[in-house]
Amino acid sequence: MIRCIAVDDEKPALDLLEDNIRQVAYLELVKRCKNAMEAIEVLQSEKIDLIFLDVQMPGLSGLQFVQTLMAPPMIVLVTAYEKYALEGFNLDVVDYLVKPVALERFIRACNKAKALFDLRQSKTPQADSSIRDHFFVHVEYGLVKIVVDDILYVEGLKDYIKIHLSSASRPVVTRMSLKAMMEQLPDDRFIRTHKSYIVSIPRVTSIKRDLLYIGDIEIPVSESYKESMARILGRSKN
Repeated sequence: MIRCIAVDDEKPALDLLEDNIRQVAYLELVKRCKNAMEAIEVLQSEKIDLIFLDVQMPGLSGLQFVQTLMAPPMIVLVTAYEKYALEGFNLDVVDYLVKPVALERFIRACNKAKALFDLRQSKTPQADSSIRDHFFVHVEYGLVKIVVDDILYVEGLKDYIKIHLSSASRPVVTRMSLKAMMEQLPDDRFIRTHKSYIVSIPRVTSIKRDLLYIGDIEIPVSESYKESMARILGRSKN
């Protein structure tokens, strides 16, 4: 099943998108979003494979929104304007639909997305070259850029996380799950050590029994994560 969201600032357009999506058996509509900021919140809490996205929206446009994403899902642009097609395809969108969209044309775009989805599912994680060196998170009423190399560790706090950075004295706090955060990060450089912690492997300075250290900062290692941690860090399990 391909999990998707529909993003459009016009309710009739959203209603039509939802109706079309529900007619495609392999699509699951997770959320309707009125703007890019709502979509960002969904991406931070849910695993989304495909976005049906309007281009012209107030605030952050659809094209600007795509450029904020570190590892974007598949994108199908749905817009009333043909003039954005070239820019859209330069962002590697799956398809570009011009409103009003006939159901047959919509299904053709969905089939292209499914073919790409099946191809990606057959690849190993290392074969995915879409990982970027930064991404944006939603903080209060704006977006904050997070550079992957700047991350020391991430701490989970119920529905929120604290992203601790080497360049800032205070962490960035955003509404997001640790699971969703882990999916944003390159898995050869970050490791889950505890239900509440993700650690940057290159930042680890020492290991003592059930603790990792980043300088003077102690990070707990729970029993359930010891084996994977030992494998990635090249140590035998204690």
